[in-house]
Amino acid sequence: MSFRACKLCSSSLLATSKLLLTSSALPNLQARALLGSIFPQAQGLKKSLILPRQYMSASLASLVKEEEVRGKDNEILGAVEDQHGGVIVTMDGPMDSLVFASLLDASISQWRQQGKKGVWIKLAREHSNLVDPAVKAGFKFHHAEPDYLMLVHWIPNTPDTLPANASHRVAIGAFVMNNNKEVLVVQESNGRFSGTGVWKLPTGAVNEGEDICTAAVREVKEETGIDTQFVEVLAFKERHKSFFQKSELFFVCMLQPRSSKIQRQVSEIEAAQWMPVEDYVAQPFVRENKLFHFLTKISLSKFHGNYDGFSTLLTTTSSCKKSYLYFNNKEAGHMLASKL
Repeated sequence: MSFRACKLCSSSLLATSKLLLTSSALPNLQARALLGSIFPQAQGLKKSLILPRQYMSASLASLVKEEEVRGKDNEILGAVEDQHGGVIVTMDGPMDSLVFASLLDASISQWRQQGKKGVWIKLAREHSNLVDPAVKAGFKFHHAEPDYLMLVHWIPNTPDTLPANASHRVAIGAFVMNNNKEVLVVQESNGRFSGTGVWKLPTGAVNEGEDICTAAVREVKEETGIDTQFVEVLAFKERHKSFFQKSELFFVCMLQPRSSKIQRQVSEIEAAQWMPVEDYVAQPFVRENKLFHFLTKISLSKFHGNYDGFSTLLTTTSSCKKSYLYFNNKEAGHMLASKL
C-alpha cells in the first residue's frame, strides 16, 4: 500500500471515529483513549472530539448561550444558562461515575472562571450512579420528582441566593349542601379521622398543574360520586409543619350539587351520606373546634346569601396562558363593565 493510500485510510478512520465520538458522553472518552493508542495524532484533536450538545430549545438565543457556557475548553459537561447567571446540566445519557467526576471538576473550574453562580444538575432516575460524585463535589439535594433528582451547587464565595424548594402544598375542603339543607359528608377509612366516627367534609390535595376550583370538583366526585359545580372559595387558612414539615394552604370551597346518588370511594372512604346540617354542626368535634365551627357558620351564611366569597374569573397572563383569578364578586358586574 502506498504512503498516500495509508494516509487516506488513516484520515478516513479518524473522521469516522470523530463521528462516533459525538454520539454520547461515555463512548466519547473511552474511544478517545483507544484512538490515542492507535493513532497518536488523535490525542491532540480536542476541539473536534467534543461532548454532545444539549439544547434547551432550538432558538438562536439558546445556541449562543450554550456556546458561551462551553467557552474555549470543550472538555466539560454540556450545559445551558439559566436566567440568573447560573447553568443547568441535564444528564439524559449514561456515564461512568469516574468520568462524570472528572468532567464535573473541570466544568466547575471553568464556570467559576466565567463568573457563573448556581449550578443545577438534573439526573434522570436511571443515572443514580452519578449522585455520589456530585455530592462529593459539593452538590446538595434540591428536590426530587418520580423521574428525576435535582441537585444544586453555589460556586462563588458569596451568600447563596438560590431559590429553596417549594415550601407549601395546597389542599381543599368542599362544602356541598342540597336544597334540603343536607351537607355532603364522609367518614375516612384511613388518616387522622379514621375510626373516630367523625363525619367531615370531603377534602384532598390539589394536583400539580390543577386549579383550586377544578380540584374541589374532582375530590368530591372521587370520594362520593357526586357531580358538582364550583361556586366560590369561601375562606382559606394556613397550617405549618404539616406534610413532611411543609406548610399547607387549605381552601374551603362552596360547591353546588348536580346529582344526588352517592357512590363512595371504596379505597379511602368508609362511608358517605347527606346529613342534615343541624346534625353536622351538633357533632362534638365541630362544636369544640373553633376553626371548623366558624367555617360552618361562613358556609351557612353563604347558602342563605349573606356572605360573599371569592369567585373565579378566567383570565390570560402575560405569557398567554389561561389562569383563574379569585376575587370577591360583590361588585363584579360594575368592575367588569367599567373602564380605568
